[in-house]
Amino acid sequence: MWGSTTSGTAETVGYVPTNGGSQGPPGSRGGPSQGESELVREALKDAKVSRETAVRVKPERREKEWPRPAECRVVTIANQKGGVGKTTTSVNLAASLAMHGAQVLVVDLDPQGNASTALGIDHHADVPSIYEVLIEDLPMKDIVVPAPEIPNLHCAPANLNLAGAEIELVSKVARESRLRRALDSYDTGMFDYVLIDCPPSLGLLTVNALVGGDELLIPIQCEYYALEGLGQLIRTVDLVKSHLNPGLNVSTILLTMYDARTRLAAQVAEDVRNHFGDVVLNTVIPRSVRVSEAPSYGQSVMTYDPGSSGALAYSEAASEMAHRGASE
Repeated sequence: MWGSTTSGTAETVGYVPTNGGSQGPPGSRGGPSQGESELVREALKDAKVSRETAVRVKPERREKEWPRPAECRVVTIANQKGGVGKTTTSVNLAASLAMHGAQVLVVDLDPQGNASTALGIDHHADVPSIYEVLIEDLPMKDIVVPAPEIPNLHCAPANLNLAGAEIELVSKVARESRLRRALDSYDTGMFDYVLIDCPPSLGLLTVNALVGGDELLIPIQCEYYALEGLGQLIRTVDLVKSHLNPGLNVSTILLTMYDARTRLAAQVAEDVRNHFGDVVLNTVIPRSVRVSEAPSYGQSVMTYDPGSSGALAYSEAASEMAHRGASE
């Protein structure tokens, strides 16, 4: 086993062995195993990621310094299932990357503005936000602000005005591409990463995020119901690739809310790895009280409790992400 486990708790960090406790590397897995549970296999059957959609990545390299990409990586973090850790993942990956020297921008596309809150960004109704960018063509540079707690980290905030944007976008020209146009007009070259946090739906806001991104990161909660709708998301990605953004690729799947006390969590983790292969990060994110508490203090868990299992796991996941996307 890679990482560490506290016996009897859900505080697990690192790689979870699959195939009945095998110590083999995740990259050695191919198709579904004979022991794959029927329920999970049924949930995954429509979630086919073609070779054109999935990016196969090389195993992580363990240098002391994290590499920085040759050009800005625009990563959309989406899953229409609520409560799987999209915003938590967006915020903590961004914070960890920034704390290791990368220049990072978080684009908050969720009307709830939780990513903005977790980064300590003021996002009341009078603050210029991503709503004005999408609906009123305000330049992105007019809304991007630095996160107060973490150098190198910036945010394009959201507020409740965004709740009506789905309806207002319907009548707009190029309604699916407005975020892409805003990012293209902005000097994203100053950033190493742009992470786009999506709402829990497949409406026009999420479609804008899929059109605006080059990569898709899908957080999957280690519970059976979290797999429902995954096939619909993959089909939406394929449609976006076919008609709006041929360069979009599913680059990363991150297993979240892993509870080491349950057999189901291990089964879901194993089956997701067997189904999706190397796009699944080796690191899993454990259930953690500290991760849940941090946003209420306007912080990521990386600053709220950097020694907690959740912070260590997100740091490890961010390291994998940085190494996997490094230029040769």
